[in-house]
Amino acid sequence: MSRRLPPFVITPDLLLSAYSIGLFPMAEERDSKDLHWVEPERRGVFPLDGLVVSKSLAKLVRSDRFDVVADTAFGEVMQACASREKTWINDEILALYGELHARGRAHSLEVREGGELVGGLYGVSLGAAFFGESMFHRARDASKVALVHLAARLKRGGYRLLDTQFLTEHLASLGAVEISRGEYRRRLAIALAAPAAFPRDVALSGAQALDWVRGAA
Repeated sequence: MSRRLPPFVITPDLLLSAYSIGLFPMAEERDSKDLHWVEPERRGVFPLDGLVVSKSLAKLVRSDRFDVVADTAFGEVMQACASREKTWINDEILALYGELHARGRAHSLEVREGGELVGGLYGVSLGAAFFGESMFHRARDASKVALVHLAARLKRGGYRLLDTQFLTEHLASLGAVEISRGEYRRRLAIALAAPAAFPRDVALSGAQALDWVRGAA
């Protein structure tokens, strides 16, 4: 069970402090006016050396059918992630994470096909920890391609922790695992003490991304 604390006025600085101790905010639904802090008892994480890339996904990534870039449409990615029947992303979250992006503390990956945004993800960067927030796809497997490219960039940038907040069946199929709150805090402390830099301006082909993910780069 997750601990939910009462609603509180959240600033970008407070939000970063919360991430540093394992908390993150959520809204009950898109139109909610309040946010609540959440700290799962069991945390989902992606071991950066444990991403599961199937043969079909590897073939798709290597084909470069999709163009994958970073931080070119952060707000659009957030809006796309929020455009679903049930979401925890409300207006306050859109504004807060937009401010973090302006400060260089939140990043997005955009997956485009023929110039059209067909998938992507976004998250928060703190030390050598990356906190994945949400992803979306409008073309089959576009979000999976984004995840492969994210893992590649994180490994290239020296990151040590990729947090997924919760473990879902879908994420587990891609290699995510569930750890205890205590183990998460231990890994988080190690990651926060390490240097890392998100490689936002680096262009990676699909083959290069796969090499980074597989440790062959």
